[in-house]
Amino acid sequence: MRNISKGRRVAIYIGLILWMLINLFPVYWMFTFSLKSNAEIFGDNVVGLPKQWLWSNYTSALNTGRMGKYFLNSTIVAVATILITLAVALMATFALTRLIWRQRKTLNKFFMLGLTIPIHASIVPIYVTLSRLHMLNTYWALIIPYAAFSLSMAILVCTGFMNELPRELDESACIDGCGVWGIFFRIIVPLMKPAVATVGIYTFLQCWNELMFANIFISKTELKTLPVGVQALSGQYTTAWGPIGAALVLATFPTLFIYIFLSKKIQDSFIAGAIKG
Repeated sequence: MRNISKGRRVAIYIGLILWMLINLFPVYWMFTFSLKSNAEIFGDNVVGLPKQWLWSNYTSALNTGRMGKYFLNSTIVAVATILITLAVALMATFALTRLIWRQRKTLNKFFMLGLTIPIHASIVPIYVTLSRLHMLNTYWALIIPYAAFSLSMAILVCTGFMNELPRELDESACIDGCGVWGIFFRIIVPLMKPAVATVGIYTFLQCWNELMFANIFISKTELKTLPVGVQALSGQYTTAWGPIGAALVLATFPTLFIYIFLSKKIQDSFIAGAIKG
């Protein structure tokens, strides 16, 4: 930037500001949408600030729409899925990249096959399996499939990082008396923080916004997740769109906040991957 002329620098900043406004507009529109009545939403105030700030839309979404309960259900499912995915992916990657045993490359290829299977192409066999195991209408009916379909990408990301960690670290730890589990927990896991953040956010987005599995595998109202709850707010004849906007804010803003807090880790992971590559 120092070698660029002042005029071009100003033009670049103006372009970046315009790009930022374009990307932030959907967030602004969704927030103002959640505070308007149907008359404003479909009238002459589609984009502007609400003439009357209807915070009651949030009360309606939380109480009548039971968004608070659905938010808790989504949180339980997302947190459990992330923990299981990270634990299995890190241990599997460690076994595939740091330990020497027969057929490890074959098993790695088997894991990568999961990237080629669309998540919704397996609804019928998963439903039949869960039904026979009497796991329908439980949190596990979502947690296990979500974790299973997130595992391939998680192993792929973790493998790229773990392959670049010097093996001399393992040898030094072994000389100091560490066993396999000691090397894994004391050496490998602390160095995998960027990959853990990347996998965590990817898995969170995968399960937080998923609708099809949550709609089919869960029929009990008290166990439904946010996407299903938002869908249920739409009436057959008339719909109050303000509470739906409030429910969308409750479903979307946690994703934005989590990304803001972990964005540094994500950027570090991309930079580290680029340098290692």
